[in-house]
Amino acid sequence: MNPSAFVTPVLLTVITGLIAGVLLTIAAKIFAVPVDETQVKIRACLPGANCGACGFVGCDDYAAALAKDHSLAPNKCVPGGAGAAAGIAAVLGVEAGATEEKVAKVMCSGTCDNTSTEMDYQGYKSCAAVKNFFGGPGTCKFGCIGLGDCVAACKFDAIHVEDGVAKVDRDKCVACGACANTCPQKIIDILPKTSRVTVDCSSKDPGKFVTKACKVGCIGCKMCERTCKFDAIHVEGNLAKIDPAKCKNCGMCAKACPRKIITVIPRPGQKPIVRVTPAEAKDAPSPAEVTRTAAPAETPKETK
Repeated sequence: MNPSAFVTPVLLTVITGLIAGVLLTIAAKIFAVPVDETQVKIRACLPGANCGACGFVGCDDYAAALAKDHSLAPNKCVPGGAGAAAGIAAVLGVEAGATEEKVAKVMCSGTCDNTSTEMDYQGYKSCAAVKNFFGGPGTCKFGCIGLGDCVAACKFDAIHVEDGVAKVDRDKCVACGACANTCPQKIIDILPKTSRVTVDCSSKDPGKFVTKACKVGCIGCKMCERTCKFDAIHVEGNLAKIDPAKCKNCGMCAKACPRKIITVIPRPGQKPIVRVTPAEAKDAPSPAEVTRTAAPAETPKETK
């Protein structure tokens, strides 16, 4: 057999590969995109969650925007928190600014025990799909549908459906807002982590309809409003709403609520909230008393 029969094809393959390699190298240099070193450094400070909480498409987009415009706030990365903000600020040579920790909260208590269904839905298991089916199968048209669209949207395993209602794990939640944006009922709020008192209901129906749909839904009785001494809670559209900026987390509204729909997350060592009567609510501490109790004691000055 003639050896050239093998040598010639091998040489042609090698020569073709060399030519292709040279052409690719030339093309890479001609069409190369300049790398912004500032953008690379900023991107290294971000966690890579690509959750969109910063208002940009993802971490790369936010890093590119910051590198281009140094006036943008460096503390918009919710998952990265103060650490990411400090790192970006150091790269840009600006102030990081205050970073407020936030957490998602599902404003619904319509568990399987507290509410019921009106119809048996057999279609595609999606909250968004079910909402188009006469507003949902539940007796309350404002409550959690419970099919887990929010669970699928969360990248941090921080929300799960328990007993028919989505529940947030405060320790895992980074407040990216993906669950809130996905929820077709719009009953997931992103609140400051310091807000420990919430009205866990989203129904805007009058009280007489709420009592038929849910055992614990807000009926707009205004007991909480009359009890609060900080003007932090008001009934709007048949539903009690708390102003986090005014709320002192005293829990008196939760104690007075006849429907037990206002919940308080106890601090370490704090006892659970116990319901009180309207007469007892009048004896709630005044704003000045709460402020004095919350303020640290001053160290006495030494006398010379």
